[in-house]
Amino acid sequence: MNQKAMTVAGIMSGTSADGIDVALVHIELRRQRAAGATPKLTLLAHEGFRYPAPLRNAVLAAMNAAITSTAELARLNWRLGIAYADAVTSALKRHSVNLDLIGCHGQTLFHQARAENYAGRRFTCTWQAGEAAVIAAATGVPVVSNFRTADMAAGGQGAPLAPLLDYVLFADARRGRVLQNIGGIANLTSIPAGALPEAVLAFDTGPGNMVMDALTQKLFDQPFDRNGAIAARGAVLETVLKAALRNPYFRLKPPRTTGREQFGREYAAEFLAACRRVSKRPEDALATAAALTAESIARSYRQHVMPRMHGSAVDYIVSGGGARNRTLMAMLAARLEPLGCELAVSEQFGMPAGAKEAVAFALMAWQTWHRRPGNVPAATGAKRVAILGQVTYV
Repeated sequence: MNQKAMTVAGIMSGTSADGIDVALVHIELRRQRAAGATPKLTLLAHEGFRYPAPLRNAVLAAMNAAITSTAELARLNWRLGIAYADAVTSALKRHSVNLDLIGCHGQTLFHQARAENYAGRRFTCTWQAGEAAVIAAATGVPVVSNFRTADMAAGGQGAPLAPLLDYVLFADARRGRVLQNIGGIANLTSIPAGALPEAVLAFDTGPGNMVMDALTQKLFDQPFDRNGAIAARGAVLETVLKAALRNPYFRLKPPRTTGREQFGREYAAEFLAACRRVSKRPEDALATAAALTAESIARSYRQHVMPRMHGSAVDYIVSGGGARNRTLMAMLAARLEPLGCELAVSEQFGMPAGAKEAVAFALMAWQTWHRRPGNVPAATGAKRVAILGQVTYV
């Protein structure tokens, strides 16, 4: 297939379930002697849209729900498709571009990365909701969706999928790079200096904003701790933090992936109860949740990434909503800079912190359209590269 330049909209709504990011990206093919033919990306625009409160409540209720109805799930799938279509339409009204393709990650309602028994068979599975046909019909543009399933069918965990973009944008001949996204869940991609794609390592480090957001909503009736201002007033409860870090997830070796199934509302409720047994100050619970995110990230780097960097200088580049949490960023700096990392945010490298994941799915849609693989087996654990996603035509 002729690999042509295209303008692609990437749509991302993460595990925080706070809203939708749309990135408008121009993608064309360039040639590099070392890596062969690689895509060149130009971010044209990025817009963020909050979920309406009723839709966010419906999403949170459906995530890892013990009891729900088929009708509720069908309606939510369709309603999310409408929300994604509205977001793209609004972005195009603000930025006049001729759109060729849309890549939509969808809203993860359930992700089971490790095989479990069900109805007599043992398998993995995942579900990202958001009806692609609704988006295609409303925009008049083909849509690529359902990216994670092909990687899982090839033996992978279906995540993380951002390493393809991370390698294309950030690989450097002389400096090691770690790309740390902090959304609801935190995940990293490590790229040693001068590395080929096969040397990329990526995995979920653990909770990102998820526990902090849940506690902020419960204790302060706010959607999130803006700039980490509440946590800054608190003290870290060390006994609670040490107990939390004994969670079996943190002992797993990469590739590994997690989600609300492990660190969602039930976990947050148990974490809060543990904090309250030590301190009645709600600010202390927020500070301890921030420290859990920071410490789990730093331990992941120290145990699994640092030995692969071979002593080279390392740029530790943070994106996602957590990059705007000043308290969290200060905690990360205190832990990572003594290990030889230079902490930065993705804006310093030309990529808005909230746009990167949406850009990643624009790139993956372009890859799918041109029948190019979108996964990095070293990151997901897949047995082979795979063309990701399913195309819904207009």
